[in-house]
Amino acid sequence: MKLEIVSTGEEVLSGAVTDSNAAYISQVLIEAGFEVIRHSCVGDKKEDIAQLLKECEHRADGVVVTGGLGPTDDDRTVQAACEAWDVDSVHDFGAQISVEACFKKMGRPVPESNRKQMVIPRGSISLENQVGTAPGFFHVHGKTCFFFIPGVPWEMKHMMKVHVLPMLKERTGVSMTSFRMKTISLFGIAEAEVNQRLKEIETVFPGIVLGLRAVFPVIQVKLYARGDDPHALGLLLEKAEQWVLVRTGDVVFSTRDYPMAREIGDCLEKNGKTLALAESCTGGLIAHMVTEIPGSSAFFLFSAVTYANEAKVNVLHVRPDTLESHGAVSHETVREMAENVKKIAGADLGLAVSGIAGPSGGSTDKPVGTVFIAVASGQGVQSHMFRSPFGDRAKNKKIFAMKALDLLRRALSET
Repeated sequence: MKLEIVSTGEEVLSGAVTDSNAAYISQVLIEAGFEVIRHSCVGDKKEDIAQLLKECEHRADGVVVTGGLGPTDDDRTVQAACEAWDVDSVHDFGAQISVEACFKKMGRPVPESNRKQMVIPRGSISLENQVGTAPGFFHVHGKTCFFFIPGVPWEMKHMMKVHVLPMLKERTGVSMTSFRMKTISLFGIAEAEVNQRLKEIETVFPGIVLGLRAVFPVIQVKLYARGDDPHALGLLLEKAEQWVLVRTGDVVFSTRDYPMAREIGDCLEKNGKTLALAESCTGGLIAHMVTEIPGSSAFFLFSAVTYANEAKVNVLHVRPDTLESHGAVSHETVREMAENVKKIAGADLGLAVSGIAGPSGGSTDKPVGTVFIAVASGQGVQSHMFRSPFGDRAKNKKIFAMKALDLLRRALSET
């Protein structure tokens, strides 16, 4: 079954709001075994929405439309659907019950403006919204079925779960087990190089579809498989995954679709190890990434953002002569930062970074993008110099933080 996704709204079309709805809908539809062939976005003009709905009928067996079901004047999806199918709108008792139930939960009467949400195109079936004011509706026109659901993300997700997926499965008989996907996350390699290494996978493993997704600075390898036998799909994916791992090597940091920090956190917790951080150029970004992980208090003890040299001396006890002789951005300074933060916190490992994020502050010897990273452990301290090719401050901070975590990951694998 070929499906399209349509997002409506001027704010989405203009880019003022990121269209995360389409990404979510696509993901859950694909995971349920359906084929998504297109995402489209249209503004709030009734004529434009109607024209897009007509076009969808020629391409898709089913269409999921989000947005434009609210009580305001710019919510025109119902009118657009009526125009597309040349039908009138009618008051729907099911939609009325849905709207009234929502306001009853809030202890409020239904405002006059919200009675607009009790109207749907003739021939449609209303879809109850248990978490918001806007009911959805379902309509079949020609060979194509349409699902209209709210654009508010939590309402959209609820409607996908309780209405769209069950109804699609009932219409098609598609099983949730007829699709499998595997995500392998890499850091330290360009997307083009990953593609070069893996381009033969669909020939080696018929039935596997390769997808690459760049989420700076991570590259995600997506392996997709469809079929009637869930067990066979699982075995096929396992073999394909091992083939990918052989060809990508130690740049792989997760086969569980986890962020780098979570993989490191799991490793630290499993081995009963603790971590302390000393950051300069990353400004606390590494600590933020680590503490995004639930339960990070089990392994994360301390963080110091010592941006100024005085802070490096007063908080981390970096020797003044080290800073004077070698500078803040150096092997010597970052090694002392890592060793001392480990001692101060009483941690098993200390991780430190000091660099030049830019756009200014670089020199001939240490251009913008230069960072020094050190990992201190019971086996001693290791330091590394890395140069980012970017002149952008935000990108450099992010890649410095990931590089530091990656070096910590590698150090943990050696202990």
